[in-house]
Amino acid sequence: MDKVGLEKHTSKQFDADLEDVRELVLSMGGLVEQQIADAVRALITGEGSLGEDVVQGDSQVNRMEVEIDEECTRILARRAPQAGDLRLIIAVAKTITDLERIGDEAEKIGRMATHLASYDRPKSAFRQIETLGRHVREMLRDSLDAFARLDSEAALRVAQQDAEVDREYEGIVRQCITYMMEDPRTIRHMLDVLWAVKALERIGDHSTNIGEYVVYFVEGKDVRHIGLEAMEKEVTEGAARRRGG
Repeated sequence: MDKVGLEKHTSKQFDADLEDVRELVLSMGGLVEQQIADAVRALITGEGSLGEDVVQGDSQVNRMEVEIDEECTRILARRAPQAGDLRLIIAVAKTITDLERIGDEAEKIGRMATHLASYDRPKSAFRQIETLGRHVREMLRDSLDAFARLDSEAALRVAQQDAEVDREYEGIVRQCITYMMEDPRTIRHMLDVLWAVKALERIGDHSTNIGEYVVYFVEGKDVRHIGLEAMEKEVTEGAARRRGG
């Protein structure tokens, strides 16, 4: 085995097919990560044209999802994968769905950035939004790194960050509500801000999902909806088994 759960096959082409599809996922992830970075920058700086670029760029994300999905279908039809190979294809199919949805959230932020380009920006609130944007982007990067290395412990660390993202989101919501109460004239554009901030929070959720698919592939356990404590137990026990503990 070169990596956890990835075995060498008698068909070198099968190995190449599996590696190619993993590389496509990472390429799609890199594109989505850049979409997030551009969308947040557009929102913070008021660069409406950059926000529009993000909106237009979502079609490329969608095309990549279709391409990878079709490749997974071809592998299933040609190779009839089993055990770890089948788990990998399932994990890839689920991961690209979440990446596409992250792309959709980035598009929403880009669209809101375009709407808000001409409005003043409350500095404290937008500093917090910048921090939240950086945090969820790091979560996505970490989940993709866990996918690349097939590292369930790294995937667990992504899930452990989600509660902090939720706290950051709630803090920004409270601040936006305060602005609207103090000056009702801000309500319309602050609602757009809240929409964008909710999109960032959802990106954190989708990044956590990607980490869960890594755990599924490596540990052979579906850890969706079981809670963080139970997920930690599965990952810790799996790591101990691999280390002979």
